[in-house]
Amino acid sequence: MNKYALISVSDKTHIVEFAKNLSETGYKILATGSSAKYLKNNGLNIIEISEFTTFPEIFGGRIKTLHPKIYGGILSRRENETDIKEAREHLIENIDIVCVNLYPFKQTSENYGSSFEEIIEKIDIGGPGLIRAAAKNYKYVSILSNPLQYDDFLIELKKHGISQVTREKLAAEAFALSADYDIYISNFLYHKFGLNPDRLLAGWVKEKDLRYGENPHQSAVIYGSFHEYFEVFHGKELSYNNILDLVSAAELAQALGEKSCVIVKHNNPAGAAIGDDTLEAYEKALKCDPVSAFGGIVVFQKAVDGLLAEKLNEIFLEIICAPGYTDEAIGILSKKKERRLLLQIKRIEDSMNFKNIPGGIIVQNSDNLILDESKIKIVTKKHPSENEIEDMKFSWIVAKYTKSNAVVFAKNLATIGIGAGQMSRIDSVNSAIMKGKHNGHDFSNSVVASDAFFPFTDSLLEIINCGATSVIQPGGSVRDQEVIAIANDKNISMVFTGIRHFKH
Repeated sequence: MNKYALISVSDKTHIVEFAKNLSETGYKILATGSSAKYLKNNGLNIIEISEFTTFPEIFGGRIKTLHPKIYGGILSRRENETDIKEAREHLIENIDIVCVNLYPFKQTSENYGSSFEEIIEKIDIGGPGLIRAAAKNYKYVSILSNPLQYDDFLIELKKHGISQVTREKLAAEAFALSADYDIYISNFLYHKFGLNPDRLLAGWVKEKDLRYGENPHQSAVIYGSFHEYFEVFHGKELSYNNILDLVSAAELAQALGEKSCVIVKHNNPAGAAIGDDTLEAYEKALKCDPVSAFGGIVVFQKAVDGLLAEKLNEIFLEIICAPGYTDEAIGILSKKKERRLLLQIKRIEDSMNFKNIPGGIIVQNSDNLILDESKIKIVTKKHPSENEIEDMKFSWIVAKYTKSNAVVFAKNLATIGIGAGQMSRIDSVNSAIMKGKHNGHDFSNSVVASDAFFPFTDSLLEIINCGATSVIQPGGSVRDQEVIAIANDKNISMVFTGIRHFKH
């Protein structure tokens, strides 16, 4: 009796070697259009699907394998007497190996040059059908859906034949591929047609295991394509906490612009600044809270040079991340083996935010609202100066990326005191002032950003008493008029944004 293997692949990586090995073990190779042509051109004896079914490919290749001789050969139960009888009656021969991967829908849809019609033609019909049929009949059929599976499969096939355990594993992986493919298409079409899905479809692929989670007793895994954004080129792999801190720092640095520096510790800014160059930005950011910066994560939006690298080497920084490094900088920074050096490959995109709750998750879009300066409302008699406006815009961005309740003091485009994650706003104010003064900062003529309104006047009075002269906040409290009255009485300027930036 003939042994058949069916090959229909868009990704032809290693397929010639795989098909040759199958032929050498006695399998006759069935192949669809482009796969058949490719294999024939590489010297293999191939039976085209249209020849096997005696039915041509039609509709420009939209229909190739949708035929009872194909699906019957895959789905027949080898030990079922009825299936055996019907297969004999209809001249259906068993197909024991199916090697299929799918049209590149994702790559085509992400190519800005692709037309919608081209994208639609990359919705595979026969491929998922073959995958699902073979995976369903895993007791008898092996389904290979990824070139990475070929080598181990061939070793086992030649050694003692394919075990049921292997077929089970291949089937599960095949269904995962099919599900991921359909999820991506569904999400694409929902977005394209302007529809709101009534279910959350996520098909993230496991990238790798992490050493542990937030604590050593917790396991952790990365799913998705994090490696497309950041590359570790020196030092050990990132931990779960490293990744959270890195993303927070990179998002804030992006928002502040290319001449910025952000230092993050425990998911909050320990310092942030904008300078004439990255060295000045780093020195200003570090000065905010050098004690907390120790062992922190520092992110730049421009390449690190040798001069900056020498400065960075003066304290222990666990992670340094930038879009580039000079050879001199790499030589200097890589001397410390425990440090991680990261390359930011591309900007972080807006995405959905997920949090677990009992029974499911809650989802929101990213807080990507940008302050429109023309909509800032000056609510006091005194107007802020141009320098104060610039410092307020800067501090407002930093507050947006700081855990609420967030209060940020800034001066000359640098943070000088940050109060984060306190249970009351007055505690955040006092924490920012205390830390700032401890680090030798002069709060006179500084500005303050508050991520939410002041519910009472106590916080504002503390801010004024330490020397701040301008405040930016959302407004919206029932006591706004009391707060404005205090600001007018003390002759400081205050602006309302109408935007709250809580970060939990």
